[in-house]
Amino acid sequence: MKLAIVGGGPAGLYLSILLKRQDPSHDIAVYERNPEGSTYGWGVTYWAGLLDKLRAGDPESAAAVAEASVTWTDGVAIVRDERTVHRGDAGFGIGRRRMLALLADRAEELGVRVSFEHDVTGPDAPELADADLVVAADGVNSVLRAAHADHFGSEVTAGRNQYIWLGTTKVFDSFSFAFKETEHGWIWCYAYGFSGERSTCVVECSPETWTGLGLDTSSETDSLRLLEKLFHDLLDGHELIGRAQTAGAAGAAGAARAAQWLTFRTLTTRVWHRGNVVLLGDAAHTTHYSIGAGTTLALEDALALADALRAPEALRSPAGLDAALTSYGKRRRAELVSAQSAARYSAQWYENLPRYMRLEPAQMFALLGQRHSPLLPHIPPQLYYRIDRAAGQLEALRRLKRWLGPRVARAVHGRR
Repeated sequence: MKLAIVGGGPAGLYLSILLKRQDPSHDIAVYERNPEGSTYGWGVTYWAGLLDKLRAGDPESAAAVAEASVTWTDGVAIVRDERTVHRGDAGFGIGRRRMLALLADRAEELGVRVSFEHDVTGPDAPELADADLVVAADGVNSVLRAAHADHFGSEVTAGRNQYIWLGTTKVFDSFSFAFKETEHGWIWCYAYGFSGERSTCVVECSPETWTGLGLDTSSETDSLRLLEKLFHDLLDGHELIGRAQTAGAAGAAGAARAAQWLTFRTLTTRVWHRGNVVLLGDAAHTTHYSIGAGTTLALEDALALADALRAPEALRSPAGLDAALTSYGKRRRAELVSAQSAARYSAQWYENLPRYMRLEPAQMFALLGQRHSPLLPHIPPQLYYRIDRAAGQLEALRRLKRWLGPRVARAVHGRR
C-alpha cells in the first residue's frame, strides 16, 4: 500500500513505525507542517500500561522512550500553605520534543519518509492524490477533517477555565499540585518532571480570577513573574519559562506579547473515516489535559488502526479497506467512552473547585484523586469523603459505588 500520513505527532509517527514493521514493502510518507524539533508543550505523561503496549508494538522505540523518561510515584499538593502527600502508582514523563525525535528516527530507520515543513493544505493536495490510505493525524485543527466536518460529525465543546502550558527549571520528583487563594479567587498549578533539567507546569484558573489578576492583558514576561510569586513555595525559587523564551533571539524580541492562555476544546467525532481518509489522535478526539491521557490515547489509536489494517482483506480492495476502517472507528469510540467520561468529570471538578476547598487539605487531596467519579458532583464533598473512606474498608460499599457510578453518568448525560 501507499500511505500518506498528514501530521508528524506521536500518533502519526508511531503508526508509520507499526505499519512498516507489519509490511516493509508499504510506501509510507509522513508530512509535518512544522520544522524539525519544533513542537508545542513541554513534557507528556503516561503510565506503565502504555509501555507494555508499546513494547508489543515495537520493542526498539519502546526501549528508547523508556530510557528517555523520568519516573515518579507520589503525588504532592500544597493547599494554601499546607503540604500533603499521597502515595500512588508509578507515572512517567518525557519531553514531547524528545519523544518525537525518537519516533521520527525509528520511522526513518525503517524506511518511512518523514518530511518537515511540508504543509498539506487539504484533501485535494497533490501529495495525497495516489495514496491508497490517507491518515489525518493533523491535530484538533485538522484541515482534512474540516473539509468534510458534516460527514465526520465533529462537535467541539469549549471549557470554562483558562489555562497555560509553561516550563520550569525546577525538576519535580513527584506529580505536584499547588492551590493558591487570591482576592480574585483560586488559581492552581500541576507540575511534573520530564527530564533531568526541566519540568512542565500547567496553570489554570477561572475566567474571573484570570481577569481579576490582570492575566488577560499582561505580557508573557509580566504573567510569568506574577505566577512565580504566587507559586513560590512550589517552585523553590526556580523560574517559569514561556513560549517566547524558548524561541531564541526572536523569542526575546517577542516577550512583550500576551501570554498564551487558552480554554480547552473537547472534540468528538461521530464517524472516523470517509473513503480512504481516516482520523487519528487529536484529529478524531481530545480529552481534557487534567487526566494526562492525550498522548496515550493517540498512541492507542495508532495501535488499533495498525491492528485493523493487519487483516489481509484490508489491503485487497476498497471494500476491504472500508470494513477495516469501520472496525477501527467502532472499536476506538467504544474504548474511549471511559476516558472521555473521566476527562469530562475531571474538568468539571476543577471548574467547581471552590466547592472542595472548604475541606481539610488532606481530604481535598483525597477527593482530587476521586474527581473522575460521576457520583462526586451530586454528593456533598464531606459526605463523599466519609463514604469513600468507609468504602475502602467495606466491600459492599465498594460494589455499590461501582454499580451506582455508571448509572448516574448515563442518567446525567442522557439529559444533555
